[in-house]
Amino acid sequence: MNAQAEVVVASRPSPQVGLVEIDRPEARNALNAEVREGLAAAVTGFSDDPAIRAVVISGRGGHFAAGADVRAFEKLGAADMLAQQTHRVWDAIARCPKPVIAAVEGYALGGGCELAMHADIIVAARTAKFGQPEVKLGLMPGADGTQRLLRAIGKYKTLMLVLTGDLFPAEEAERAGLVSVLTPEGEALPEALKMAERIAQLAPLAVRQIKEAVLAGEDAPLETALRLERKAFQLLFDTADKREGISAFLEKRKPSFTGR
Repeated sequence: MNAQAEVVVASRPSPQVGLVEIDRPEARNALNAEVREGLAAAVTGFSDDPAIRAVVISGRGGHFAAGADVRAFEKLGAADMLAQQTHRVWDAIARCPKPVIAAVEGYALGGGCELAMHADIIVAARTAKFGQPEVKLGLMPGADGTQRLLRAIGKYKTLMLVLTGDLFPAEEAERAGLVSVLTPEGEALPEALKMAERIAQLAPLAVRQIKEAVLAGEDAPLETALRLERKAFQLLFDTADKREGISAFLEKRKPSFTGR
């Protein structure tokens, strides 16, 4: 896959893993309209590609994304923001049926923190910093930040962060449950790619059903969520991958999953 836009580069580091990188190092990968549209196009392309089984999102130049491009906000009013319908761009990432891993180095602030939280797994360097500093501009998070942070780390940590705009070091974020894995500085992307490759070797239908059950069940009543899990579990018994997985286990060999 070629670059979707000059500031977003999509590639295949391995046949079953898609990599999406923001490339605006001069702006610490700030998310302007071009970047957001490029991200949506790249992730959608990988979502629709049957060969891709996992997606990694990262930023070039030492930072993940240092928020929105504030200069673009200066002359915008409420009607302009309504017309932009930016939630459509974010939905392309949130609704990706395949596992999405964020590889975070440097800053993941504002829209950058929200972008990371649209992923399913966050791999971060110990030196990375997260935050939702919009309140310092007289604004608030507007790309799911208050709600995704709330669900990740709880009410009290969330309100402390979004009301003060303070930065959240990666090590503290990992202890609070926002970060999945910590790495040394400069190792977030290699670790995320290794994790994506491990997931890509597993049964795609099972991986997809696991992601769907977790995300759909997160805000559902427990009984409803358990029913979703049971149905997904039962459906997988009629797949070729289930038969291959069981056979490989009994024959003591590595399985070869086809996604059928």
